[in-house]
Amino acid sequence: MRLLHTSDWHIGRTLHGTDLLAEQEAVLGELASVVTAESVDLVVVAGDIYDRAVPSADATAVLDRVIGRLLAAGAQVVLTPGNHDSARRLGTFSGLLAAAGLHVRAVTPALDEPVLLADEHGEVAVYGIPYLEPEVARHELGLAGRGEAAVRGHEGVLTAAMERIRADLFLRPGVRSVVLAHAFVGGGVPTESERDICVGGVDLVPAGVFDGVDYVALGHLHRPQTLSPRLRYSGSPLAYSFGEAGQQKQAWLVELGADGLGEVRAVPLPAPRRLSVLTGELAELLAAPEHAAVEEHFVSARLTDTVRPADPMRRLRERFPHCVHLEWTGAGAAADGRSYQDRLRGRSDLQVAEEFVDHVRGAAPSEAERELLARALAAAAREDAA
Repeated sequence: MRLLHTSDWHIGRTLHGTDLLAEQEAVLGELASVVTAESVDLVVVAGDIYDRAVPSADATAVLDRVIGRLLAAGAQVVLTPGNHDSARRLGTFSGLLAAAGLHVRAVTPALDEPVLLADEHGEVAVYGIPYLEPEVARHELGLAGRGEAAVRGHEGVLTAAMERIRADLFLRPGVRSVVLAHAFVGGGVPTESERDICVGGVDLVPAGVFDGVDYVALGHLHRPQTLSPRLRYSGSPLAYSFGEAGQQKQAWLVELGADGLGEVRAVPLPAPRRLSVLTGELAELLAAPEHAAVEEHFVSARLTDTVRPADPMRRLRERFPHCVHLEWTGAGAAADGRSYQDRLRGRSDLQVAEEFVDHVRGAAPSEAERELLARALAAAAREDAA
């Protein structure tokens, strides 16, 4: 049996305010091509399907089309909610969806009830562990009476979850096993774009918690990595921060043979629009011929001009239309010896507000936002006058 391990789709996520739905659908749609080319039987998604608990209608439409392509290509799909998802929303109609080949494992008390698939060597039991919020999961798993020390934090509830799964496996001799889990496991290396799931300072889960199964498909960390041959993070299919610029995104193609885990290899994923970080003075970035290759990339610009240039984002976007982040790191960025009052002298309230938005967000306000700021300032002025 062949399975494709993915995670952290984060459908609906933005990059410094820029919509990524088109890029997400492009790369996730390629998974169907991998299913066809590699004769994949099962696609697993280990949490963070969406980027927020209440996804937009456009985000749910992207998921609908992507899953439809995977099923049409001949694979079944197992997915679990991560810390960004709402387990209850994601699990809606899960019983009906299973009949079509989409298995949503979102109910914590049922995490030891596997999806059972079969090949010429027998059955494979696929267990999906939803993201376990420790205090909630203690009650859902009936652990509240054990004592705080025994089930404290992520390690405690995941240990209890795996005890249930191993107990179920004991009743299925000879069955090969796969577990999906969304957690920060010891040995993993985070990036800038994960949301911390630390609770009470106990977030790290020892790898030994997952002993006793053939393959563990991990989610949460966005960098693909191997903790052991059977314990891996696939990483996110897209780069969601400029700290991931240049990182090759991938999925894991996992083969289960008669005796359990067989070959595991990386399947590179395309980058619909790459990320690049440019550093230099504004005039240099606008003129340097060597930057021609990144003009269609998502760009983060770090300006080293001694004096902050006028209207830098607009000027950068004339050459780099997908510049989404701007940082001024010149000598005058920290302080130029003048007071705030001196720095603001001669500027209108609207200009100050626009520069504040640019500073904290890394992107200048749009025309609609400028109009909204102007109306808000005018309304405040009328209230002061009254």
